[in-house]
Amino acid sequence: MTTKEALYNYALRLADDNLILAQRLAEWCSCGPILEEDLAMTNISLDLLGQAEDFYEYASELNGEKNVDELAFLRSEREYFNHLLVEQPNGDFACSMVRQMLFATYAKHLYEALLNSRDEKLVALATKGLKEVKYHFRHSSEWIIRFGKGTEESNMRTQDAINELWRYTDDLFEMNETDKVLITQGLGFSLKDIYPLWKAEISHVLDAANIAIPELGNVITGGINGMHTEYLGHILAEMQFLQRAHPGAKW
Repeated sequence: MTTKEALYNYALRLADDNLILAQRLAEWCSCGPILEEDLAMTNISLDLLGQAEDFYEYASELNGEKNVDELAFLRSEREYFNHLLVEQPNGDFACSMVRQMLFATYAKHLYEALLNSRDEKLVALATKGLKEVKYHFRHSSEWIIRFGKGTEESNMRTQDAINELWRYTDDLFEMNETDKVLITQGLGFSLKDIYPLWKAEISHVLDAANIAIPELGNVITGGINGMHTEYLGHILAEMQFLQRAHPGAKW
């Protein structure tokens, strides 16, 4: 694998994570528990969509053949490199906030590490995205603490969400040949370096919320290698309908 190919795959991975999570959060539009939160989740979805577009543009530059719309909407399920966590169903509001907190914490430390990359484009995109994901983390973590210290039911729902989603967290730190090439060239970094930072911050939030980290079992990985849960196919079927029904459609 060449350096250019590795950068292309990596840009797609970052774009896919943001696009799929943006799509999930968009499902909450007009369905939020309160108007203020409906707007907040929609805005976070738009933040992620903007980050996805930036990374797809970089991937398109590296590819030289496919444009942004083709990369976002005309690939098959096995050609997406997003992590499994972001494709999981919304569930209830507590479940969506737990998923958001787990991913936003990861994205925050990821972008901070990318600030040291030798690739100027990655540094620029990470700098831009970091401002947004810090807010995403703050927003979701505050809700987790509020739920955990709220009623018996809100605590139970949050604990159930952690119990369900924790099996996908190891997938966030999986690495493959793409990472090896970028690390060798000083363009990327080992995800093992940010795992302790992620775990410590997650533990701090959950401790404050009186929520326990579950025993790690039934670990599911494979997202960065194109191996996904059943849910991604359903997301793509809805998300890609317009482009596939009307190829080359423009607004």
